[in-house]
Amino acid sequence: MTELENRVMELEAKVSFQDDTIDTLNDELKMHQQRLAKMQRQIELLGEKIKEGQEEGLMPQHQEPPPPHY
Repeated sequence: MTELENRVMELEAKVSFQDDTIDTLNDELKMHQQRLAKMQRQIELLGEKIKEGQEEGLMPQHQEPPPPHY
C-alpha cells in the first residue's frame, strides 16, 4: 500500500473510534439528564410536602423541643 492509503486507513480508524466515543458519551449524557430530571422532580415533591406540613400546623424547627439525648 502507498503512504496515502495508509494515512487514509489511519484516519478512517480514528473517525470510527471517535464516532464510538461520541455515541458512548451521548448515552451517558442522556442517563445523567434523566437522573437530574428525576431528582428535580423529587425536590419539587419534597418542597410541596414541606409546605403542606407547615400549613397543617406543624411546629417550626426552632420551636421544637430538643431531642432526649440533650
